[in-house]
Amino acid sequence: MRKNKQRIYFLLLSGFALFNSACAQNPPLKGKAYVKEQLLVEQATVLLNNEKQLIPLQNLDNNKIASIHFSSVNSTSFDSLLNKYTKVDAFNGNDYMSVKTLDMLVQDTKFYNTLIVQLTDAEAGNPAIIAFINNNQKMKNVVVSLLGTNSSLAKLNDVTSPIIWSTKNSQIAAFYSAQAIFGGVAITQKLTKTYSPKYATNTGYLTSKTRLQYTVPEDAGINADNLKEIDAIAQEAISNRATPGCVVLVAKDGKVIFNKAYGYHTYDNSIPDRITDIFDIASMTKISATTMEAMQLYDQGKLNLDSTLGTYLAIARNSNKKTLSVREILEHQAGLIPDISTFEVIKPADHSTDSSAAFPVKVNDNYYVSKGYFDEVMLPAALRSLVKTRGQYVYSDVGMIFMQQIEEAITAIPLNKYVQDKFYNPLGMQTAGFLPLYRFPANRIPPTEDDRKDRKTLIDGYVHDPTAALMGGVAGHAGVFAGANDVAIMYQMMLNRGTYGGVQYVKATTVDLWTSKQSAVSRRGLGFDRWDPIADRNYPSKLASDQAYGHTGFTGTCVWVDPKYGLVYVFLSNRVHPNVGNKLGSLNIRPRIQDAVYEAIQKGM
Repeated sequence: MRKNKQRIYFLLLSGFALFNSACAQNPPLKGKAYVKEQLLVEQATVLLNNEKQLIPLQNLDNNKIASIHFSSVNSTSFDSLLNKYTKVDAFNGNDYMSVKTLDMLVQDTKFYNTLIVQLTDAEAGNPAIIAFINNNQKMKNVVVSLLGTNSSLAKLNDVTSPIIWSTKNSQIAAFYSAQAIFGGVAITQKLTKTYSPKYATNTGYLTSKTRLQYTVPEDAGINADNLKEIDAIAQEAISNRATPGCVVLVAKDGKVIFNKAYGYHTYDNSIPDRITDIFDIASMTKISATTMEAMQLYDQGKLNLDSTLGTYLAIARNSNKKTLSVREILEHQAGLIPDISTFEVIKPADHSTDSSAAFPVKVNDNYYVSKGYFDEVMLPAALRSLVKTRGQYVYSDVGMIFMQQIEEAITAIPLNKYVQDKFYNPLGMQTAGFLPLYRFPANRIPPTEDDRKDRKTLIDGYVHDPTAALMGGVAGHAGVFAGANDVAIMYQMMLNRGTYGGVQYVKATTVDLWTSKQSAVSRRGLGFDRWDPIADRNYPSKLASDQAYGHTGFTGTCVWVDPKYGLVYVFLSNRVHPNVGNKLGSLNIRPRIQDAVYEAIQKGM
C-alpha cells in the first residue's frame, strides 16, 4: 500500500513538473497558431521605465528573486517560465489581503533583492498594491508585468520600476512577458498612443534576445509532427532495457523546441523521469567543467597551450610527464594511459565505513577514503604510469585529471567551486554542479549502477566513475551532475561563441579555436569531441555537419552543438542501471534521435 501511494505521489509530482517546467512545450495553441498568436503578443508588448537597463535581468548569481501574483489565472505559467532562467520563488499576494497584510508580504520578501509583480486590471486599480510597489522600489529592484487594458497603464504613473505591458491577457502573453524579463525574447515595440504625460507616443525601450527562448517547433521552422520519431526511438530504448528512462532536449536557433522525459528512474517504474531530473553526465564533465575553466584561463593569459605539465606542477617535474604539453593533453595525444587502477588496488587500511578526521573523503554512504589518498596514492600512480603512445590519439581520463591539477594550481580554487562560481551560477544553471546530494534530494537523481562488488550499494547521487569516486566526487574527467535545461544553457552559450545573457564567458576566437579540428591524427578539438570524417562511423550521427562538436558520457549521455544548423542536442539517461550494458550503443539510440532532429529540420514546415 505504501509503495502504491509513493507511486501515485510521484506520478502527480511528475505531471506537475512537466506542466510547471515544459510550458511552451505544452501550449494552449499548437503549431502555426501558437506562432501567430505569439507574434500578436510581441506586437502588443512594450517595456517602460527601463532607464537603468534593469531588463533583461543580469547577475543571476547575486539576484534573489520573488514573483508575486494576485488574481492572474496565468501566474503558474508565468512563474514556470521564470524558473527556466534562474530560481524564482512564488508568493500569492492574495494571502496578504485579509488577516495577513501587504506589510507582512514586505517582511516575508525582505531577503529578496528583486521582486517581480504580476498585475492585471484588477490589481492596477488597487491603491494598496500600487503602494506596495512604490514603497518597495525605493529599496530594491522591482519589475512589473502588466497584462491589462489601456486604462490600467495610466494608473501606474507613480511607478518608476520597469513595466512590461501587454494588452493581451493570455497564457501566451504570460509566457512572453516572463521570457522578456530575462532576455529569452526581445521587446521590439514602443507605445503607439499617448496614455498619460509620462506614457506618451513612442515611449519605450527595446531589448535584444540574449538567452534561450521556450517555444514550439514551428517557431523554428519545424513541423512538430516530424519530431514524433523521437518518441518512438526513446520508447524503443526503454522497451529493450537499454535504459530505464531518458530526457531529450532540442534547441534550434536559440529556441528550446523539444524537451520531454521518458520512462522511469529504475525498472520497477516507481519514479517517472522528469525533464527537471538531474543526471550523472560522466565524461561530459570534461567539456562542461575542466575545458570551460581552461578556456577562461587561456583567455586571461594564465594557461598556455604549449606550456608543459612540468611548468605548472612541481610534482610532475621528476616524472616522464614533465614535457607533455597542455595542447597534447587536451587533444588526448600526450601518450597517457586511459585510466589508473582504482577499487581493485585500494587497501583495506585506506578506507572505512565511518567518517572521521582520518577518513574524511566520502565515496558514498558507508565508504570513506583516507585523508590524502589522492595526493599520496592516486596522483603518484598517474605520474608513474607509462607514456608510450605520445603523438597518437588515445582517449584518456588521466589527462583531464592532470588538467584539473593544473587549473587548481593556477587559480588556488577547487575545480568544483570555480565552475560553480564562474559558469553555472552566473548562467542561471540551477542543477549543474559536482556533489549534488549537498543540494538536492536523491529522488531527483536517477540512480546509476547497483555496485555489489566494490561500493556494495546502489549508486544514487554519487558519481558513477570509480576514479572520480575515490577522489571524493570532484574530478577533471567526471563528477558533474545536471539537468537537460542546464546543459542546453551552457551549450547555447558555446553556440553563441561564448556569450549568454549579455555576458561574455569565453572569447569568440577561443570558442572557434577549441571546438575546431586540431590534429592530423584525430577528429578532436581542444577538450571537445567532434564530427568524425570517417563516413562509416556516422559519428556523432549520419546527418551531423562537419562543424559539430560536443561529448558523450559513459552513463548514457551526450551533448552536441552543430553551428551549421544552430542546433543544441541534449540526451540524458542512466543506461548503466542496474548494470553496465551496451544496448544504448548497439541500438544507436543517441545518434538516431539526433538524426531524427536533422530530418525534421530538412523537412521544414
